[in-house]
Amino acid sequence: MIETHDIVRPEGELVAGLQAIGSATASSELNRLGVRSAHIRGPVAHTPGVCVAGPALTLQFMPKREDLYPVDEYADPEKQLHRHVLYHTRPGDIVVVDARGDMGSGVFGEMMMLYFKSRGGAGVVVDGCVRDIGKVRDLGLGLWVRGATPNFHSQTGIFPTAVNVPVACGDTVVMPGDIIVADDDGAVVVPIKLAPALLAAASTHADWEEFSRFRLSQGGDLRAYYPLSEEARPEYELWRRARHEAGA
Repeated sequence: MIETHDIVRPEGELVAGLQAIGSATASSELNRLGVRSAHIRGPVAHTPGVCVAGPALTLQFMPKREDLYPVDEYADPEKQLHRHVLYHTRPGDIVVVDARGDMGSGVFGEMMMLYFKSRGGAGVVVDGCVRDIGKVRDLGLGLWVRGATPNFHSQTGIFPTAVNVPVACGDTVVMPGDIIVADDDGAVVVPIKLAPALLAAASTHADWEEFSRFRLSQGGDLRAYYPLSEEARPEYELWRRARHEAGA
């Protein structure tokens, strides 16, 4: 019997806060915290307008060796580890797959993703492909992948080897339980130890950006308002105080 480990999940308020800031702010603030690039490069958004955040369930693939893994799609289903990562799904989870950038294997298809969705899964980030992509999109999941293929998960050059272990997805390290923030700009990995500091910094960033957006829309000087200059800061503080007093 195959046994795989579950992950430790963060507090819901922390995840919700990171979802509200989005991937671009998360990436830039992580850079200030010392993580130069947390962007998962390769997978792109296939569900426009969807923004998700949640803890990472991870799945690792390796190059195919036929003596280690059956070719038949339905042979020994319970030995197929891409199923086992989904068994851990709790509401809000995001599956992150190191599929080695392979464009010939569909890691998941409609039936697997229907199961994931029914258990409350929020999204999937795959450094590779899925199949049945139209039907998967219709499920309402967030979907960040390199592309689509008609092939099943181990039909060509890769096979699943481990669940909830450190993986390299799009040349970025993802630890099980790290928080993924993903939207139209892509997917970003937030190391769990940095998540509270990131959220605090990003909340301040989002606040002054809202003020700057307002002033720029009125024809304000880019040099004064983006980034917020020291000369414009007193005006920003007055704006922020007025919003607070108004209960905004």
